[in-house]
Amino acid sequence: MKIYCVGGAVRDALLGLPVQDRDWVVVGATPETLLAQGFTPVGRDFPVFLHPETHEEYALARTERKTAPGYAGFVFHAAADVTLEADLARRDLTINAMAQDEEGELIDPYGGRADLDMKLLRHVSPAFAEDPVRILRVARFAARFTDFEVAPETLALMRRMVDNGEVDALVAERVWQELARGLMEAKPSRMFETLRACGALQKLLPELVRLWGVPQRADFHPEVDTGVHVMMVIDMAARLRLTLPARFAALTHDLGKAETPADILPRHIGHELKSVHLIEPLCERLRVPTDCRDVARLVARFHGDMHKVDQLRPDTKLKILERCDALRRPARFAEILSACEADYRGRLGKEEKAYVAADTWRAALAAVQSIDAGAIAQACADPAQIPARIHEARVQAIAALTFSAAP
Repeated sequence: MKIYCVGGAVRDALLGLPVQDRDWVVVGATPETLLAQGFTPVGRDFPVFLHPETHEEYALARTERKTAPGYAGFVFHAAADVTLEADLARRDLTINAMAQDEEGELIDPYGGRADLDMKLLRHVSPAFAEDPVRILRVARFAARFTDFEVAPETLALMRRMVDNGEVDALVAERVWQELARGLMEAKPSRMFETLRACGALQKLLPELVRLWGVPQRADFHPEVDTGVHVMMVIDMAARLRLTLPARFAALTHDLGKAETPADILPRHIGHELKSVHLIEPLCERLRVPTDCRDVARLVARFHGDMHKVDQLRPDTKLKILERCDALRRPARFAEILSACEADYRGRLGKEEKAYVAADTWRAALAAVQSIDAGAIAQACADPAQIPARIHEARVQAIAALTFSAAP
């Protein structure tokens, strides 16, 4: 029996990156061998065990054979005679198909080290085409390793997989899982650009694909193209280290611009509500979590108002705070503001500009929070007047703030 560290841990160590999790492959053993040594079985589809002390995952070397469309249609074979090279051959990319033995020697049968040096994301074998999730994984790695390129032959294979309908077999939950992980990478735009280049984005997010080529007013958006703008916004969201709900909101905030009639371009009147209406079915289709969906809807609806806060009346500001449920959910409102900042700074020439509107909104919320609603209720002789009195006090608090801030 021989044990090897495999996959991402080997890759990251060679890149000088922190190693988060280690995966292990056991060659020349049976399930009974590991059970006798105190390992705990956890694999449902193939033999995977937890180490009795470290609780790291140890899998028996295995091969796999495609039996049906999609990523679930596989038959696995795990036995003592499966070699390390055969196990590594089923992996997606050469940089993930390296192993290290217990003495620290690198085993690299498919040229992963050379591809690391050349900064290439290259598939191991034609078997890559059997699992459409690998399209998403390659795109996600492009977002993580921002100076790597997808090998031309790998991108061509991904295109053929899309043309053959493999992407159509992906289930929504797995698509969302990979998209969410990609949004949290260092440069998420590279994920979506890779998916667009191979044709998968048209299948998975047609609402997003439609934004490329849609012009915007150059005085507001020097980058002009809406698709380019959205990519800049999600990269700014990554730079600002925003939460997943805020990053998803950054991705979807301008979907409605694809609905703008050609005769009024490059203006986009009412695109905010159109974006909300497009976000709803998208979230339902991909099973997007509720927190991400809710922040996305609110950012889509109000990002224009957030930017022009200085032009709004105090009562309008209060209405928006209430619509965003900012009093009860200030942390979520902070996410909304952060996504709006990414939108503002995700424009050509505005990357380093301060988003002063956020300070104004935070001050307005603080002013509203300073109003003692309980005291107003106790002092009001007519209970029916309490809501109106509280509302007026909050409006006045915002108005006083606005007045005191004026030159």
